[in-house]
Amino acid sequence: MFKAKTLPRRLLPVVSRRFGVQASYGAVTPQDSVSCPVAADSAETRKPYHLRRALILPKGRDGIEIANDPLYNKGTAFEHGERDRLGLRGMLPTRHLTHRAQINKILINLRKEPDDIHKNLLLRELLDRNETLFHRVLVENIKELAPIIYTPTVGRVCLEFGSQYRRPRGMYFSMFDRGHMQAMVHNWPGKDVQVVVVTDGSRILGLGDLGANGMGIPIGKLALYCAAGGIAPHRVLPVMLDCGTDNQQLLEDPYYLGVQQPRLVGPEYDQVVEEFMYSIYGRWPKALVQFEDFSSDKALSILNKYRNRFLCFNDDIQGTGAVTVAGLMTALRVQGVKPSDLCKQRILCAGAGSAGMGVAAALRDAMVLESNGAMTQEQAAANFFVCDVSGLIAVNGCEKSEWNKLTTEQQAFANPGTHVKRGMSLLETAKAAKPTVLLGLSACGGLFKEDLIREVAAHSPRPIIFPLSNPTASAECTAANAYKWTDGRAVFASGSPFEPVTLNGKVHTPSQCNNMFIFPGVGLGASLIQAKRVTDKMLHAASVACANSVSDEEMANGQVFPDVSHIRRVSATVATAVIEQAFAEGVASPSRLRDETVSEFVERKMYFPAYVPIIHKHDQ
Repeated sequence: MFKAKTLPRRLLPVVSRRFGVQASYGAVTPQDSVSCPVAADSAETRKPYHLRRALILPKGRDGIEIANDPLYNKGTAFEHGERDRLGLRGMLPTRHLTHRAQINKILINLRKEPDDIHKNLLLRELLDRNETLFHRVLVENIKELAPIIYTPTVGRVCLEFGSQYRRPRGMYFSMFDRGHMQAMVHNWPGKDVQVVVVTDGSRILGLGDLGANGMGIPIGKLALYCAAGGIAPHRVLPVMLDCGTDNQQLLEDPYYLGVQQPRLVGPEYDQVVEEFMYSIYGRWPKALVQFEDFSSDKALSILNKYRNRFLCFNDDIQGTGAVTVAGLMTALRVQGVKPSDLCKQRILCAGAGSAGMGVAAALRDAMVLESNGAMTQEQAAANFFVCDVSGLIAVNGCEKSEWNKLTTEQQAFANPGTHVKRGMSLLETAKAAKPTVLLGLSACGGLFKEDLIREVAAHSPRPIIFPLSNPTASAECTAANAYKWTDGRAVFASGSPFEPVTLNGKVHTPSQCNNMFIFPGVGLGASLIQAKRVTDKMLHAASVACANSVSDEEMANGQVFPDVSHIRRVSATVATAVIEQAFAEGVASPSRLRDETVSEFVERKMYFPAYVPIIHKHDQ
């Protein structure tokens, strides 16, 4: 009899959330394995379907149960022989469609939808019906679909999350679960969780406190982890840490799905986070936890508390910082200077929350590293001009009472210059500081007016303008205005995507400075080698790897990030750099590698969705 083998980790499909086993994959045509433009299939998926390693169903699973389970269902791709063996003959339409035909059919229907929110709904329905097909469609069409499953569409998805809720996905830990988390974590069927993305919903993008409706963020992030980062779907876990909400509309909504009480604060909140962290690492001690969209008043303190105790990082703080460093390094190359000239830049930053201070810290540390020790942190910090809601944060003119209200991180970036003073507006600061870089992390849509951008453009032949706030409505300026107000000279990147802009007969291609160029590779690399922690130098290595992934042709078009269609290649490059840096710092051991290079190890471990035969245990 044919002997079934366990599917290699790099090819593992989705695992059943209910049973914790590998999901099935079904028939494909030979061209399926070579049509994907993102260079991610494996030797196994290039084999004819019937020669791929078979997957064994759990005991008792048969017939229509298989077709109704999105984790095993292949739909019309079940071959007729499989239908006989699995008790599916007569339970499906007679016609057998290849995987390629299924993909094409989904794309046809998707492109008929009137807007992105309806496309998102269609994709979520596909995920609930056939997870393997969902991930394959996403992998092959990541450039088209990334804005639909994540920013900017995910913001609206979160706003409507409660009303559109259909089925469980992920785990919900609440303030009422205190004392029970170490037990309830075992309700999750996955035995080998590799990446956890957790939010408390307190600051969802630029939309504020959305409470439990913020669960759309971890779900969307992990879809990108699977498609862009090559993490097998059964190894990821989206989590909502529900500690209440201060959104009055949600508190009064009779159909709100979260805890309908004001948010926990202080020690009570800290205790919930502490118990959650110990529960996660108690069951999955090698997992990586990514903190996502925690409000500024607690995001940094949570990160600082746990970053040296567990394998974790905050994407809003560290991921945004790392991707901005990558963007500026490439922008300098576009200007025709060396990335090490980062040390010479004068940076005006609108926004002093957790994301803004995270970006400033990452850029400051990058300046120190790129200077090879010639610059101290204090000297690097003096190159920054950070504005909060009250204006420029500066030593000059700052009253003691106001100084004491600033966080430690904000105080570190209070500009020491006598030519500037506390409370200056963005425009006043630009006139005094003559910045070469303008960053937007304020979540205030349209904040960058024409006079500000023209002032910044007056101090550089190729001004760098990065409005990084998400979603699109929160962007500080549009690509069209940035190019128009700089007479086409801007080196531009934004948090959400913008269409190409034609100005004076020239087409300008804006880049998307999105964390998805960083976090999938960081998570993939750190989790594959089971690093002890994510260090600042590992994140800087990720930035450099991302910057080096931009081709000369892309830079000639003014782009400072690779085309999104190359995201899997970028993630593999970032993961390789992260692993090599982890080895260099001694926070991970190379013992998990075989006789192979780090890049070969990463490629071997990356997941790619492809159907394989499935059989009952008694078929062996």
